[in-house]
Amino acid sequence: MTTSPVALAVDLGSSTASVWATGRGVVSAPTSAGALVRRGRVADVDGCVALLTQLVNRFPQPAPVADIVVACRPVLSTEADQELMRRVIDGAFAPRRTLFIDTVRAAAIGSGATAGNLLVVDIGAQLTETALLEHGRVTAAQRADYGIRDLGRDGTTGLLTDVIAQHVANLRATDHAGALDEATARGILLTGDGALHPGLPEALATALDVRVHRAADPRTAALDGAGRAAMSALRHPGFA
Repeated sequence: MTTSPVALAVDLGSSTASVWATGRGVVSAPTSAGALVRRGRVADVDGCVALLTQLVNRFPQPAPVADIVVACRPVLSTEADQELMRRVIDGAFAPRRTLFIDTVRAAAIGSGATAGNLLVVDIGAQLTETALLEHGRVTAAQRADYGIRDLGRDGTTGLLTDVIAQHVANLRATDHAGALDEATARGILLTGDGALHPGLPEALATALDVRVHRAADPRTAALDGAGRAAMSALRHPGFA
């Protein structure tokens, strides 16, 4: 019996783990308040494997061994960070092939915004990533170990806005200043849980004097993009 190829997409964040599978939809669960993933880095390999294994077992239709997994990774991840993630993916899914995609790039794909120059700010529970994409490719990026969970009890966004403003200033000092000007003229694409924080898009727009656009579904934009990338890889003539 011939079965259709199976693709998985994984977004393993400091707050939530989500898995998408072809023809099966999405399942999600908390990552234990940073105990499994801390500041975008895998902190407990075995715990992450167990969580992802439990998640795929929640699909109404069992997911067989994956032909390909596309996993989101924070921008500027080190080789050591990626190796830990690979161990998690191998342990949970034993895929034929694993590909990694920067979260900011996946979010742009999931938002249908890969054309031209684009500035993406992805704000998670414990990590903020700011990246310049030129025609869908990350060409310059910044990240900070600071996210929505680090905001004070009053929920004020001043410090987070300052972090992002510094990111943009640092990007402007690179060789990509011209592309950044084009991107900021277009406006910032805001993704991640932070995009839904009350008042943050408005505060960021005021601080940077730019338009700020929330992704249509900020929380799932990266997973959606990783899923599209996985399906594209399956259809590629070189995939076997």
